[in-house]
Parts: sequence; C-alpha cells; structure tokens
Amino acid sequence: MSKLKKFMMVHNNPGIDCNEVQANWRKLVDVEAGTWIRTYFNEDKGVRYCIWLAPSEEDLKDIFTEIGISWDSIMEVEETVPDLWGEKWDEHLKEDAAADNLGN
Repeated sequence: MSKLKKFMMVHNNPGIDCNEVQANWRKLVDVEAGTWIRTYFNEDKGVRYCIWLAPSEEDLKDIFTEIGISWDSIMEVEETVPDLWGEKWDEHLKEDAAADNLGN
C-alpha cells in the first residue's frame, strides 16, 4: 500500500441522528482502501468531521460514493499540538515525512 495521507472529511446532514451515523460506520468496517481514525459529531447541527488515512483524496471519494454516504469537503490535513509549535514543528514534519507508519 502506498504511503497514507491524513484527510478531514466534513459531512453536513441536518436532521441525521446518531443511529444513522452508527449505521454508516458499520458500512465502513470492511473498507481496505482507507482507515477511519476518528469522528467529531454535533448531533444538533448534523455535522460530522471525520479523520481518515488514505493514499489519496480520490480513494476516499470512491469509498464514500460506492457506499452512498455524502460529504461536503475533503481536505488533506496535518496534526499539530502545542508541544510541537515553533522549532519542534519543522523537525516533526521531517520525521513524519520519512515515517512509514503515518497516523500510528
């Protein structure tokens, strides 16, 4: 498998409830082209922010199109935490680019 990149998918589905979201997660259990990491969900607004690892944005589009789950946007992202800000951030990015276990 090629090196994985980290993506954030935004799903905006007002009126969707937690049961439907969980049903969608069950559809994604056997996906091999990408790895779901985490979802942040605001049930009142029906908005989900999902973090995925995948070789490309196109792979994610194919996965979600095939399963029938809509999305509003997909963007490649990098994670940072306050401990890495400043000089440590550049060092972290270099180490991350050389790693073969992105996301682990």
